[in-house]
Amino acid sequence: MKKIYFVIAGALLLVNAEAQTKLDRSKRPKAGPAPVITIADPVTYKLANGITVLVVENHKLPKVSASYSIDAGPITEGAKAGVLSLMGGMLNEGTKNKTKEEFDEAGDKIGAEISLGASGGGASALTRYFEQAFLLMAEGLQSPSFPAESFEKLKSQAITGLKSSERSVKDIAGRVTPALIYGVNHPSGEFETEASVNALTLDDVKAAYAKYITPSRGFLIFVGDIKPEAAKALAEKAFGKWKGATLTLPVLAPVKNPAKTEIDLVDVPNAVQSEIRVANLVQLPLSSPDYFPLLLANQILGGGSDAYLFKNLREKHGFTYGAYSSIAAGRYQTTFAASASVRNEKTDSAVVEFLNEIQRIRTTKVDLEDLNRAKALYNGSFALGMENTARIATYATNIILNNLPKDFYRTYLQKLNAVTVDDIQRVAVKYFGAPTSRIIIVGKAATVEPGLKKLGYTVNQFDRYAQPVTAAAAAQTVTVKPEVIIGDYLKTIGGTEELKKVQSLYLKMDLSMQGMNILVEQKAMAPNKSSMVFSMMGNVVNKEVFDGTNGYSERGGQKQPMPEEEAAAKKTQTCLFEQVDYLSNQAFKMQVKGVEKVNGKDAYRVEVVNPAGKTQTEYYDVATKLLVKTEGALNINGTSVNQSSEFSDYRKVGKVVIPYKIAYTMEAGGQQQAMNFTVTEAKLNEGVTEADFK
Repeated sequence: MKKIYFVIAGALLLVNAEAQTKLDRSKRPKAGPAPVITIADPVTYKLANGITVLVVENHKLPKVSASYSIDAGPITEGAKAGVLSLMGGMLNEGTKNKTKEEFDEAGDKIGAEISLGASGGGASALTRYFEQAFLLMAEGLQSPSFPAESFEKLKSQAITGLKSSERSVKDIAGRVTPALIYGVNHPSGEFETEASVNALTLDDVKAAYAKYITPSRGFLIFVGDIKPEAAKALAEKAFGKWKGATLTLPVLAPVKNPAKTEIDLVDVPNAVQSEIRVANLVQLPLSSPDYFPLLLANQILGGGSDAYLFKNLREKHGFTYGAYSSIAAGRYQTTFAASASVRNEKTDSAVVEFLNEIQRIRTTKVDLEDLNRAKALYNGSFALGMENTARIATYATNIILNNLPKDFYRTYLQKLNAVTVDDIQRVAVKYFGAPTSRIIIVGKAATVEPGLKKLGYTVNQFDRYAQPVTAAAAAQTVTVKPEVIIGDYLKTIGGTEELKKVQSLYLKMDLSMQGMNILVEQKAMAPNKSSMVFSMMGNVVNKEVFDGTNGYSERGGQKQPMPEEEAAAKKTQTCLFEQVDYLSNQAFKMQVKGVEKVNGKDAYRVEVVNPAGKTQTEYYDVATKLLVKTEGALNINGTSVNQSSEFSDYRKVGKVVIPYKIAYTMEAGGQQQAMNFTVTEAKLNEGVTEADFK
């Protein structure tokens, strides 16, 4: 079947404004004194069922907001990974007294904002309507209906989202990084998969609800135009009789950092950039005397465009658009991490510079000017944050949960401004673990691995699910020839002779994209002509045509020529099923690169280089022999676009088998677009004319 290439162009407008007053930009303005912070304590109540109620009065606007949160601590889902997310979504699907439509309409009528999720809920409305909004939120939390049809809908959406994320280098990095740092069986390292979500039942969701949606360890926060007594009475009315399971915070065994720095490499063959994470685990409670020095140390190292990492990796070397670091605090182990997206060919050099800058702040005292600038930034942002009254209630909750002194936030800036240059170096040595770091790289291994091995660190390979890539798996690649894999595929879909008889192909498809439904008509004529037309409400919104020699895309009346490399690849085709050419044209080069999981099943990974020099990675299911996935990159006006397609639901049309479902994803500049095609009509050798390719 012809590969689908659908390019959606976007524009980013940058507006620069120059100040009217002439400034001496060669000198930084001096920071002013730290603002004095005055924070009133919220009024606090305790309900008989364990809910803590906090009330922050603010009568400037006739509006009230309330949030209910459950402090369950880190939750291990294990084989049920994904159940909490599904359960949270199901809370928005109606109650025992109201359908979803009735519930949503009740909120809309009063202009309320109501949210429900796995860790609680929230309600916000004008004062006159707040009680109605609040009672709706309470009803949603306490008496969800869990309709079966909604469960199947949300489950399907979750699986679609997972399929989309499987094709994103950034998403893969986001999944494997905590998995490698904490371990896949740790609550902070586990992740949901298509298989785990597929296995979930409605009973699993109901069991999770009964266990975790409860008044135990609950915090109810009111902010806005409401008196404490009224808030307490409303809390009693809505939640006073609620009963539920008793929660206790889990006790987690500490996880160790590696004994010495190592590189963990995840291969994504179509990646044009590497996602780099230099990370280590830390234990940093908010009550630690190191907390404030670490905030400033991280700001100096990687907090923004003035920081060490940004100045080095972007401004000095041009490796990336931005390099940053972060460090988290809390009751459980957290992480320090420095990160950037870097061009493949500069990955090893970027790793060296990351480690150099981390080592620099560990071994060399920072400039006093840098420290004062970091302090000024925190002074300003903290003071601005105090304008948000909800922040006060959050601070009060933090004090309770973390057993902090009552004046922790009142003296926040005082403690921050007392940090010295020596403090910065002390905490950098203690927490920024350059000698015991885990350097996680998600990128194209064939390009980046040779340079990484020269750095002198152990290089471990993992798959996209944080599982080690073993020598046994690699050995399997040399026992199966690519010609055999392609030959088996061609036999399975009809055989070479039948495929060559197909002189034209017509497909009518429904396209689901960002909640929109689009009609797609794809036409192809041997040997290599193709056309795709995208329509909404009878109007053509996008058209892509290749006439055998040249091609173009048309959108909004504007035509753009087909990228040269794509046109060159199409010219080499002699059959509508391009794999036929792989075996008949020696200019195609193929290599089996291993066996990987695609949707939980083993698939041969075959790298194909066409006569024009373009590389594509294709995955063929070991059991069914069918093509299940393709990955490749395309250069469009100097921008590299990663493309991926997954094929499923193969059906017979005449004597040929084709996929009826195609999940397509493209990624460029960190932005991702997912499209799901479903074939509704297919024809061979009819419905296509030469006029379709003009």
